[in-house]
Amino acid sequence: MRLFSRLFEYVMGWARHRHAGYYLAGLSFAESSFFPVPPDVMLAPMSLANPRRAWFYAAVTTLASVLGGIAGYLIGMLAFELIEPYLHSFGYWDKYLLTRQWFTEWGLWVIFIAGFSPIPYKVFTISAGVIGMVFLPFVMASFVGRGARFFLVAGLMRMGGEKMEGVLKKYIDRLGWLMVAVVVLGYFLLSE
Repeated sequence: MRLFSRLFEYVMGWARHRHAGYYLAGLSFAESSFFPVPPDVMLAPMSLANPRRAWFYAAVTTLASVLGGIAGYLIGMLAFELIEPYLHSFGYWDKYLLTRQWFTEWGLWVIFIAGFSPIPYKVFTISAGVIGMVFLPFVMASFVGRGARFFLVAGLMRMGGEKMEGVLKKYIDRLGWLMVAVVVLGYFLLSE
């Protein structure tokens, strides 16, 4: 079944769209404050589709993500009571509590780590606003942590370029189904 190869072709076509940079910025902003899809799903194929612009895409992603992080910070600081029910209903409450604990233990360093954590970045930004983390260090740490992640993703795709695109195109269905099998297996192993 060639489900993943068709999806790959669709995503690569979208990554080459003339407005893709705007979509990337919008997704990056939204992910840092309220949206569940990480920007890597656009950054990676865009950097792969146009390796010469990979650094530009990483910069756009970083800037928009930090601006979205500021919005998340403000949500946590000014409107936490309004979003608390959503943290419960969308399954983020335990992650929010863990993030608060990490802020207590490690302070500012948590923002650096957040760029590479499996916990959605928006949970960190909202938590920083709730606890009243000092704003300027929060913004600076966000630039460093998020920038490191996005420039790493863009750099890897840029290095691979057309050759990597060809390899992915050839093996994407096998890799996709392997990933599905790993996720299903992991679910059953962890739920016991």
